Amino acid sequence: MKTIITTLIFLFVTAFSQAQTIAAALEKYNRNTVTYIKVQDLKADYSNYTILDTRKRKEYEVSHLPGAIFIGDKEDFHNYLATNPDRSKPVVVYCSIGVRSEDAGETINNLGFTNVKNLYGGIFMWKDAGFNIVNSNNKPTDTVHVYSKEWGTYLKTGKKVY
Repeated sequence: MKTIITTLIFLFVTAFSQAQTIAAALEKYNRNTVTYIKVQDLKADYSNYTILDTRKRKEYEVSHLPGAIFIGDKEDFHNYLATNPDRSKPVVVYCSIGVRSEDAGETINNLGFTNVKNLYGGIFMWKDAGFNIVNSNNKPTDTVHVYSKEWGTYLKTGKKVY
């Protein structure tokens, strides 16, 4: 029983400190110009969204949210926008924690998309909540490209790749 309580306390403290750290980074780097969506809310309504990965190609190839469309580099980004005339379909953009995706979300909003959300905490919070990610072969994986050693401190579960 003592082990269970200790484990639960550890998980609570880890989740709380992660949220605080990511929250501080988002507060520092973002301007809140794109509405956030929490990982639990996205998971509950996943099939109703188009999910766009705004990271670099090598990050996406290591792992991404299931069904996510890579739009990270400019050519892919503009190709996606040019071939998707329905600008009212709900879209979620994400990156590692939600900083780069805010910039992409701003651009998408400015191009006439009317329902764009930014995944709060990005793929890191998604993975840490226990939700599946997949590799370039669409197979489940625990590996996450963490962008940098600094950003890597925000991911609490999985295998980190730099």
